[in-house]
Amino acid sequence: MPSRRLALLSLLLACAGVTLNAHAQQALDSIQKAKTVRIGVPADMPPFGYKAGDGQLRGLDIDMAQLIGTKLGAKVELVTVTSGERVPALQQHRVDLVISTLGRNPDREKLIDFANDYSSFYLAVFGPKAQAIAGPADLRGKTIAVTRGSIEDQELTKVAPADATVQRHDDNAASLAAYIGGKAQLLAGGISVAAAAVQTNPGLEADAKFVLKDSRNFIGVGKGEEALRNRVNQIVDEAKSSGELLALGRKWFSRNGLNQK
Repeated sequence: MPSRRLALLSLLLACAGVTLNAHAQQALDSIQKAKTVRIGVPADMPPFGYKAGDGQLRGLDIDMAQLIGTKLGAKVELVTVTSGERVPALQQHRVDLVISTLGRNPDREKLIDFANDYSSFYLAVFGPKAQAIAGPADLRGKTIAVTRGSIEDQELTKVAPADATVQRHDDNAASLAAYIGGKAQLLAGGISVAAAAVQTNPGLEADAKFVLKDSRNFIGVGKGEEALRNRVNQIVDEAKSSGELLALGRKWFSRNGLNQK
């Protein structure tokens, strides 16, 4: 009798595994049947994703979402997500994909899967076009505004020459104000901070001179959704080979004096 019970239990567990696997693999089928894909995107992080003056979402991540949708043959339903909502939105099946400056790390890999990277979110030293800054050595005698205690502050401190003036401020707004107001010749910060400054100050120049820290952006996929992940990987790889990704990068990082390194 015990052996029969054990065999029955094993059979039930096997059936449950098949059911769970089938459920986990249904995202791509659902997208193809509905001809709609729900993609989580940022709304407050230029140039990746932000609301323009006409109320429409614009940015690199928005264009990437549209590219993925087109290749899937599906209409894109944009779902705005905050940084903290990106992983839960996938877990709760509120979105099929997340394209929102999502970094890959071991903790997140326990909760969701990742398709290939498509861009980078980086910290850099920014400045006017005329400033010939190719690396840390060129910071000699320069004043650089940075937010106190931030990662960019830590990275800048590691490489700044002794005769560079690192001007530390309490928050990003104060760091930006110092750079915009001419109290600092250069700005150390994230690409989104520099892009936001350029967006709100059209005449401002903020070329990325050199990168302090680079982090690749990946596309988030629901856990176990291998079919969808493989299809998205194929789309991303083809877009890299065709030059579509390069064109998107140039579109969003090479205007108004803002360059992507």
